[in-house]
Amino acid sequence: MERGLPQCIGISWASESGDSRSDGRIAPTARIFCYDWRVKRFIPVRVKHQRALISLLLLPVAVLQAAAADLPKPGVVPNIVYVLCDDLGYGDVHCLNPERGKIATPHADRLAAQGMLFTDAHSGSSVCTPTRYGILTGRYAWRTRLQSGVLNGDSKALIAPDRLTVPKLLRDHGYATAGIGKWHLGMTLPPAGNLSDVIRDGPLTRGFDYYFGISASLDMPPFAFIENDHYTQAPTATKQWIRKGPAAPDFEAIDVLPTLTRKAVEYIGRQAAETKPFFLYLALASPHTPIVPTKEWQGNSGLGTYGDFVMATDWALGQVMDAIDKAGLTERTLLIFTSDNGCSPAAGVGNLEKQGHFPSANLRGYKADIWDGGHRIPFIARWPGVAKPGSVCSQLTGLTDLLATGADIVGAELPDNAGEDSVSILPLLKGHDQPVHEAVVHHSINGMFAIRTTKAKLIFGAGSGGWSKPGDDKAPVQFYDMTKDMGEHQNRQADSSAEVTRLTQLMNKYISAGRSTPGPQQPNDVAIDLWKKARPKNVPGD
Repeated sequence: MERGLPQCIGISWASESGDSRSDGRIAPTARIFCYDWRVKRFIPVRVKHQRALISLLLLPVAVLQAAAADLPKPGVVPNIVYVLCDDLGYGDVHCLNPERGKIATPHADRLAAQGMLFTDAHSGSSVCTPTRYGILTGRYAWRTRLQSGVLNGDSKALIAPDRLTVPKLLRDHGYATAGIGKWHLGMTLPPAGNLSDVIRDGPLTRGFDYYFGISASLDMPPFAFIENDHYTQAPTATKQWIRKGPAAPDFEAIDVLPTLTRKAVEYIGRQAAETKPFFLYLALASPHTPIVPTKEWQGNSGLGTYGDFVMATDWALGQVMDAIDKAGLTERTLLIFTSDNGCSPAAGVGNLEKQGHFPSANLRGYKADIWDGGHRIPFIARWPGVAKPGSVCSQLTGLTDLLATGADIVGAELPDNAGEDSVSILPLLKGHDQPVHEAVVHHSINGMFAIRTTKAKLIFGAGSGGWSKPGDDKAPVQFYDMTKDMGEHQNRQADSSAEVTRLTQLMNKYISAGRSTPGPQQPNDVAIDLWKKARPKNVPGD
């Protein structure tokens, strides 16, 4: 059920103290109990007239049965494994781009055949850090101090200590929680040469019981593995992968993907012997730069090192799938495979396109851009018995939806100050093909905004907002009919003033309310500038 939309369907009743009658009829002040989908529990409702109770009891039996089928079953919750790739483009997954994709991704394709393929899923940003913030908090990162760009490997923590995160929520409901892979959300690092000093404000302080990984992107120092809150080897050397900085002597970028994969497989194996459910957040550092496929993958794609690295990333997914199967956990595990943003131009997209592979498929733009190639991402979910195998969902969704979905799964109500931009996609997983979002907000590396509904997209500025060339269109805003122009080629702002005005007002509402979901107003961490500069003169009013 859509967040913020309570419905009372399931019914039970009991007389209040002192209300019993000798004739056995229910007293006029009896209570009934209705199931409220918003808070996931039965709530008492006073009924003063017997006729009102009879009306409620005449609800169609089929409606009540359908409601009962959707009630959370006590004690039955899935393990959740969330595999997040780094810079994997929408068109890099073959089942999403069969005509213009040349890279084999057999494991992602197998996952889609076994689960549900989402074709209109979006990251919260077209770059790394803000997307990861949104995944774990259910809140757009542009509500924080991070108004553009990304953090560095030694930046301070972006997630506030008291903010509810996905692992905190799930841990509070009996889950073991583990983060493996790229963090890129800031932490307080000790001096490079001291192995005994604790790393503060990291994953363990934001809800994870266990962590193994790297502080940021694979091309950002410090180049060293972190386990829980310590380096596994002090970064006393200096190395360079694009950027230069402190590194553990034994750290090599080429080893990171296989190491993270092995750690994830080992974790799944250990949890198979446990009785409590687990949440594994596996944030791979590939196929982001440096593009370093291991020897067994070099040359396999026939498209160069990027194609090889994508294939290696797909292999990592396959290893996770096999580990879940081997542990006998497949039937009770929700497995999600996705990416933090679109393919980076650093992959050599021009050369890839010349060879017939289009990492953004038919979409315009790439990583960093406000166009869909920057943030429409692969999203595949497998949950046997819930998500129908081989199904496709074309509804608009966002990566910020994980928190509300997790709350829906465990039957929890989110506090007013948590998950302000998160909506449960559980109804979609169950096959209810109805919109769950009024709109979602996009954000580029330069801080350009866009707002998207099912049918239309309004970009608050000219050009890409990122690394792609702006094109010849100098209009102050861009308005696209996404039902007819998914490639964003025809700017219709000039003849769509009413819709431009409506979406501008909606965007301003989302900013001022501190949320895009129903609920009490919440503060943004900083003042938000929609236009990032003086507002254009010839744009329909707010």
